[in-house]
Amino acid sequence: MTTKLTQSYAILNFYKNLQPNFAMPEGVEIMNPFADEASSELATRFYNKFYNDTHPRKFIFGINPGRFGGGVTGVPFTDPIRLEIDCAIPNDMPKKAELSSIFIYEVIKLYGGATAFYNNFFITALSPLGFTKNGLNLNYYDDKELLKASEPFIIDTIRTQQRNIRSDSDTCFCLGEGTNFKIFQKLNKQHGFFKEIIPLPHPRWVMQYRRKQIPHFAEVYVEKLRG
Repeated sequence: MTTKLTQSYAILNFYKNLQPNFAMPEGVEIMNPFADEASSELATRFYNKFYNDTHPRKFIFGINPGRFGGGVTGVPFTDPIRLEIDCAIPNDMPKKAELSSIFIYEVIKLYGGATAFYNNFFITALSPLGFTKNGLNLNYYDDKELLKASEPFIIDTIRTQQRNIRSDSDTCFCLGEGTNFKIFQKLNKQHGFFKEIIPLPHPRWVMQYRRKQIPHFAEVYVEKLRG
């Protein structure tokens, strides 16, 4: 990225040029919100609103987009409800909540709001494209064939983002302290993307198993994000 290019340009250029060149296992379908005109338009509005500058961000890596969040809006962990209420971007998408989005925006509120948060962080995913099987969300690592097939794509997209999206940190954050973190650590050891990867409890895990402790885990997030 040159100094003439904004972060929003770099991010949107990255997403709009994603080309998965690997074979899908039987029954697995790819989910690319940027192939949908309405989703792509919403994401364009979001990134032009919050990333229309050259300010460096720290990377936060999730797993892959889900059907009710990034898979709909094109913005990771941001369902149509949070996009409209917390990001002030009106939209005509069905207002269905995503559990992970609910938690992430509790963190964002505690951090100081969407503008403050997105001024410092860029949320992406190890696989920036999502997957479904039998109409349900599928993590890239849930299917052994998919994990093997998608690994070169994952490596390439991490490199592309590091090359084009400005960051002033050799540290990043990983959403998920289990499988996603282990795979990221393995790839990082092989390819040296970051000096340190800091794991955080996955938002979905918090919402499913520690829902009464949302305020506590939101504080854990903010404390680690602030460093």
